[in-house]
Amino acid sequence: MTESAREARLQGLATEWRTMTYTWRDCALYALAVGAGGAEPQYTYEKDMQAIPTFGATPYWGTVNVTPKLPRPRSIPVLVEEILKPEQSYVNLAYEFLYHRPISPVKGSFVYRDVLTDLFDRGEGRGMAVRSQVEVFDEGGTLLCTNRCTTLFPTLGGYGGRPMPRGDSPIPDRPADLVERDHIGAAQNLLYRLTGDTNLVHVDRAVAVSRGLDGPFVHDLCAYGYACRLAIAGLFPGQPERLRRMYAAMKTVLYPDTPVELHLWKLAPGRAAFRLCHGTTGKAILDRGELEWDEVV
Repeated sequence: MTESAREARLQGLATEWRTMTYTWRDCALYALAVGAGGAEPQYTYEKDMQAIPTFGATPYWGTVNVTPKLPRPRSIPVLVEEILKPEQSYVNLAYEFLYHRPISPVKGSFVYRDVLTDLFDRGEGRGMAVRSQVEVFDEGGTLLCTNRCTTLFPTLGGYGGRPMPRGDSPIPDRPADLVERDHIGAAQNLLYRLTGDTNLVHVDRAVAVSRGLDGPFVHDLCAYGYACRLAIAGLFPGQPERLRRMYAAMKTVLYPDTPVELHLWKLAPGRAAFRLCHGTTGKAILDRGELEWDEVV
């Protein structure tokens, strides 16, 4: 398929507007799903509760408390797959999260839709990258956060499209300034699934094995949420509202019952780089991470 034909088929691709309602229980469930425990009651106890910022990423793959009803995630990558029918399914490449205004942890509604913004040709044998954006508003129309996801379709490259821009890693060539350690629970994939990403690959062994995996694995955005929570604890504890931007490349599959380490490098006031690693092998799960936050509140 030529560049013009492919772009014509995907031009203007977007989901319908959706609404996701939530209460403090959904915020607490999300916090538990990204590793919060008894030492972090601000995320799990409704008295003086705070929302972990990346709770605002749940609409991207959300199916729970969503109108219109969705039995399975229906984001842009799913729609692209239905239209182009590639030989191999997509994988997540990178995720960027912009936090514009603190999310109310008590109750509220997210109003959002997913819009395709860019296509990139990585070349023959290297795939096509799809970038989409989900702006999340509250029911009054205030923009709360922006989600930008880049996914790779490994068999669709080499069609003559726009090349994907490359950026340098922000991680310095020196030991990390901070290391925050945690553990991915043996049922973390099942727990995170309750927040709304009901993709079968995270629960059904046969589906996961058919994708060439060892079994059900932990959601990429679960690892992302772990990184967000640990970064806040290390850099500006107790003040999640200070987060402004978070970016990471998604590198390797994360399985349940795995120790993890978040390595943080301070770059400047209000800026840091990070890498989320397997706690035993040291292999990067999330890499080239970037964090920005308000230095003074």
